[in-house]
Amino acid sequence: QVQLMESGGGSVEAGGSLKLSCTSSRDSDDFNCIAWFRQAPGKEREAIAIFTNAGAGGSVYANSVKGRFTLSQDIASSAIYLQMNSLKPEDTAVYYCAADRRARYACLATGFYARYRYWGQGTQVTVSS
Repeated sequence: QVQLMESGGGSVEAGGSLKLSCTSSRDSDDFNCIAWFRQAPGKEREAIAIFTNAGAGGSVYANSVKGRFTLSQDIASSAIYLQMNSLKPEDTAVYYCAADRRARYACLATGFYARYRYWGQGTQVTVSS
């Protein structure tokens, strides 16, 4: 059973930065499509960033975070990072990483709406104004 673990959350002022990490309890051969979701109080969970290392790899971002958030991968550990810059109070939420295995095109084209088999427990991000 794959277990994902998020870390790096915390409290920052608006304009600040945080870097979230998503690591796995098992070898990353079990998945190659990783998504970051967030859920703010009283709101539905939303996918904000999708990463794949299938084929040529790639990443896509929701409009709400594009240009401010960046995905990356540590090859040695297979950890997936979400660098969050220029944070806003509306970025306050619990952030989750999720993962599954699918082809590159499917991951990037449908990742915002797809189901994922593996989920982390979430990490809180709070941005104060």
